[in-house]
Amino acid sequence: MIKPLLTFLLLAGLADTAAAQTQPLYMPRDIKAAFAKGTRSPDGRPGPKYWQNRARYSITVQAAPPARDIRGHETITYFNNSPDTLRQVVLRIIQNIHKPGASRDGDASPDYLTSGVVIDTFLVAGQLKPLPQNLGTAPGVRLPRPLAPHDSVKFAVSWHFPISIESGREGMIDPTTYFLAYFYPRVAVYDDYAGWDRLPFVDSKEFYNDFNDYTLRVKAPANYIVWATGTLQNPDQVLQKAAAKRLKQSMTSDAVIHVATAADLAKKNITAQQPMNTWVWTARDISDVTLGLSDHYVWDAASVIVDAKAKRRASVQAAYADSTVDFRESVKNAQFALGWFSNPNNWPGVAYPFPKMTAFQGFADMEYPMMVNDSPQKDPKFAQFVQDHEIAHTYFPFYMGINESRYAYMDEGWATTFERLINTAENGAETADKFYKQFRINGWIHNIATPQDLPIITPSSELKSGYGNNAYGKPSLSYFALKDMLGDALFKKSLHEYMDRWHGKHPIPWDYFNSMSSASGQDLNWFFHNWFFTNGYIDLAVGSVSGSSVTVNNIGGFVVPFDMQLEYADGTKETLHQTAAVWRANQQQAVITTPKAVKSVKLDGGIFMDANERDNSFGG
Repeated sequence: MIKPLLTFLLLAGLADTAAAQTQPLYMPRDIKAAFAKGTRSPDGRPGPKYWQNRARYSITVQAAPPARDIRGHETITYFNNSPDTLRQVVLRIIQNIHKPGASRDGDASPDYLTSGVVIDTFLVAGQLKPLPQNLGTAPGVRLPRPLAPHDSVKFAVSWHFPISIESGREGMIDPTTYFLAYFYPRVAVYDDYAGWDRLPFVDSKEFYNDFNDYTLRVKAPANYIVWATGTLQNPDQVLQKAAAKRLKQSMTSDAVIHVATAADLAKKNITAQQPMNTWVWTARDISDVTLGLSDHYVWDAASVIVDAKAKRRASVQAAYADSTVDFRESVKNAQFALGWFSNPNNWPGVAYPFPKMTAFQGFADMEYPMMVNDSPQKDPKFAQFVQDHEIAHTYFPFYMGINESRYAYMDEGWATTFERLINTAENGAETADKFYKQFRINGWIHNIATPQDLPIITPSSELKSGYGNNAYGKPSLSYFALKDMLGDALFKKSLHEYMDRWHGKHPIPWDYFNSMSSASGQDLNWFFHNWFFTNGYIDLAVGSVSGSSVTVNNIGGFVVPFDMQLEYADGTKETLHQTAAVWRANQQQAVITTPKAVKSVKLDGGIFMDANERDNSFGG
């Protein structure tokens, strides 16, 4: 049976080119309803009736390695800013992905599996509400009293779970080093187009969170250093005097300061010598908090100016095993990355919005607000490449509240784009393009399996095979094609408009499409339809060559830029660049007039790798 979604996707790939240039972009019915309600605007801005809910979290969590038991309690004040009366809430209990029998993409080893989260107590507005213990990752909980629009409700939750020995995103790094992510029950997103976000967490897709305020308290034994999202509020209480002084100095230092060395840890002169220290952080308007702790990780720190006009600095920190060679450069690499991304002359050219960035040695190569959890690498250049990518996620999804579980390309595609741009600055265009093609494009363009060419707009939650290419390489290529077509100045202006409009909000693909069109002053629907709504790929071919006329056939369908390397009949040579605009009138064929009669021609797409290069030349 052909499901209705797949029917649309297949038909979209065969849509008539002329119609695609004049008709509005396809919208699912739930997205149409949001525009009709006025929460989204056709010009790409939040609508006059846009709203989003938020919460205030006060979390206390305790970990005492090597014991695997993690215990926590929290209060959540949840604010209903929607026009709807809510009779239930949906919770996110991500740690239940580790339970045997949980729905997940991929196999689970015995070290991955745990008994999951036990909710010890759950109170709503002070009333005890028993919950079943067979909860999944997104359970619904009926409220004792409906939550009216513009009202709030307070939850109090106590819970515990065993940390997994091995996990792709969080868990035990070694017997006395833990990385805790998604460790607390939270309220799922309730939005204007889908209502409650009920998509189950299956471990391959990522996350969708509201912007909340957090106070995080972490209880850990003496001699365990804790690193976390947010600003540490009590360094003088949890650190000994000399260590606290070094941490403070690092906040304004360009040079890397070793806050805690292996020798310091051996002497036990870093943390306060109490049985349990309580580390306290606060973070505002942020989508998540996470933490790592260890009794043997060393601690480096420095800072970097991220807003030259305001002279604002961000702290840059690293936590790692002293024997891990590549992490010794982590702070310096992060200083460069934060400074480069923040510089208005670079990309995205938006000041880093947070007060801190910490790189924690783990195994996930995964981003979190103000933290990255990266695996050690033998190649220092590749280590920097990975860290750059994770730090780039600051802007997508954390600067903007992207729904990664449904529209993964809205963040992964941009991080992939920025990684190539900063890699060019660090190592030159040749190296950066080689990395980009090797890690982002090659695996797609040479894979002829049907799922690899499903339209990018296909909800990520509906993809298994083809997810990676639709989330990373293909959307990134579309951004580079648009950048090439609009030119850097107009592209950056339009990108900044989009980011400014949706900073701290929840954009969806149509907000991006509409915003880029309105900000650029161009109707770009033909371009977005081609890249996001069709079953295209990249395959150009030289057609007929007659005198000073060259026909290029677009066999794969995607509208891509390319270079024409020409040799003329008089023996002279020239390279003519064509942007994606060459396909606007006819997306199947472009006839290009050259200055002189052509003897030979070769097409070169650069990072836009061609599926069949055998038909990319004529003559010669």
